[in-house]
Amino acid sequence: MLEAIPDDAMLLKLVCSNQLQVFKKLCQEIELRYDTVSAWDNGGRKWTYECKYRLGGKTLCTLYFKPLVLGFMVIFGQDERERLELARPSLPAELVRFCDEAQTYHDGKWVMFLPSMYDEAYMRLLAIKRKPRPSIK
Repeated sequence: MLEAIPDDAMLLKLVCSNQLQVFKKLCQEIELRYDTVSAWDNGGRKWTYECKYRLGGKTLCTLYFKPLVLGFMVIFGQDERERLELARPSLPAELVRFCDEAQTYHDGKWVMFLPSMYDEAYMRLLAIKRKPRPSIK
């Protein structure tokens, strides 16, 4: 467990300001579209920190930090992988490549993205996993 949630200064010691801005934009969009609970923790053996977004007791996605790297992971279960296949033509080629190269385990396909910029396609991937809340107008 972490003693304290890392602030911007702590995160900037790990990643560049551009990566921190991508992280903030991803968080902003996730929180806008989903009624999630976020939880910070240490990142285990491979990462320094993780910020996990949970929805209804299940993980929606996890953002990771380590020196010079921001990671964004989405785990797709069997039904979600089928929906992902249907959405392939509408996704950027680079995101499809990450999905294709990801390892499939007993509990799903673990897709790790290394975003260098925000792309709306990340939110389309999350929408494949869980429907966002209806738009507020």
